[in-house]
Amino acid sequence: MKKVLFTISVLIGLGLSAQTKEPTYEKNEDLVKVTYYHDNGEVREQGFFKDKRLHGTWVKYNSNGEKVTLGNYYNGKKVGKWLFWQDDVLKEVNYDNNQVASVSKWKEASKVAYK
Repeated sequence: MKKVLFTISVLIGLGLSAQTKEPTYEKNEDLVKVTYYHDNGEVREQGFFKDKRLHGTWVKYNSNGEKVTLGNYYNGKKVGKWLFWQDDVLKEVNYDNNQVASVSKWKEASKVAYK
C-alpha cells in the first residue's frame, strides 16, 4: 500500500511540474504580441515581434508579477532607455544601436532635489 501511495504521489508531482502555460500570440497589423509565462502561470515577459525580430516595448516580470525590466527594441536591437528594478535599486541603461551608452543607478533612499 505504501508503494502504491508513493507511486501515485510521484506521478501527481510530475504531472503538476509539467503543466506550464504555453506562450500566447496575438497578431496586430504588422506586429505580433507575444506573452511568455512563468511555471506558476504569472506573466514572465511580454512584447512584440515585427518580421520575426524583437520590436517595440518589452516588459519582463518576476514570478511574483513585479516588473523587473522595461525597454525597447527596434528591428531586433536594444535602443533608448531601459529600466531594471532589483530590490531597492533602479538602473537606467541607455542603449545606442544595441550598445550600452550610459548607466545610471538610483536607490530607494536617494534624495531628489527640487524647487
